[in-house]
Amino acid sequence: MHAQPNNPLHGVKLEQIVNDLADHYGWQQLGKLIAINCFKNDPSVKSSLKFLRRTPWAKEQVENLYLDTFCTGDATRADPWANAMEKINKP
Repeated sequence: MHAQPNNPLHGVKLEQIVNDLADHYGWQQLGKLIAINCFKNDPSVKSSLKFLRRTPWAKEQVENLYLDTFCTGDATRADPWANAMEKINKP
């Protein structure tokens, strides 16, 4: 497996992405943000994964929302060591 240091989604499974977004926004809000039926009508992780794995454009929208929501571009936020050092160095 190749290291992908510039890819924030590297190592994050689609199931985790869907779970995190559903926990953060709720299914109703998620259906408003990304207008796909698997988020609007009787939503579940299983049905969403099935649809997203077969529909590249929808998967891309979900991944982009995940990045916008949880990956702010601040490298220290994604780096637990940097976070720990920041806490130690604060007066």
